[in-house]
Amino acid sequence: MKWIDRAERHFGHLAIPNLIRVITAFNALVFVLYKLVNPHLIEVLRLDPTAVMHGQVWRLVTYVFIPSIGGPIADWVFAFLYIYYLWWLGDGLENAMGSFRVNVFYFLGMFGTTVAAFFTGANFATVMLNSSLLFAFARFYPETMIYLMALIPVKVKWMAWLTGAWLFLGFIGNGWDYRLSLLVAFANYFLFFGYDIYQDAMHRKDVHSRRTRFEAARRPEEESMHRCEVCGRTEIQAPELEFRVAKDGHEYCVEHLPKASPPPPAV
Repeated sequence: MKWIDRAERHFGHLAIPNLIRVITAFNALVFVLYKLVNPHLIEVLRLDPTAVMHGQVWRLVTYVFIPSIGGPIADWVFAFLYIYYLWWLGDGLENAMGSFRVNVFYFLGMFGTTVAAFFTGANFATVMLNSSLLFAFARFYPETMIYLMALIPVKVKWMAWLTGAWLFLGFIGNGWDYRLSLLVAFANYFLFFGYDIYQDAMHRKDVHSRRTRFEAARRPEEESMHRCEVCGRTEIQAPELEFRVAKDGHEYCVEHLPKASPPPPAV
């Protein structure tokens, strides 16, 4: 990724350290204010292209501060788990990628989901962004264990596969507003990891090809039971041949079987 290396050399000092922690802290603050102060706060922060066009430009940023906690049942518990989960993802990516690359990855995702919202009017921004973070995390820590609802142990790679299946079903079952949002939101993931994914696929194909050739080389040659002493053909090479053992003890095909010598003349 030469482009990101060059960008980091020139603009690395502009990166926001622990960006995901900052976003997570705002998620927690928004949730508390929403529950205790203003139940209409979410509507003020949501990404609404029409409202943005009428001057409410803060929505271009504040929508990432809205926590995605699912249903209202035990929402304080859901909020805590969500905040912890997002914080944990951010710390892992910060350690693996560094602050600058996490910044670029996240802001590219924000840009993509924002553009998609303006074209489709749909608002899947937070869900898509968080999913791209999970997929990036799974690239670095596939075997790490995560506990769903703090109870069910699942490896991160399987969590990513389950999320991918859910997104794929959504891609099939929803309209082009959802599809466009998904494709554009994950442009950051494929921009960062697409080449590595391609290289991994080519490597697996090469390994499979070499393993197949190796196993074929190890496979013992088929052994024949009959071989003509003259022409060298076997029943494997020419299944139509018949073979006979001559008086000299050697085996011949019928075509090359030695003719019997005539009996000696009577005296």
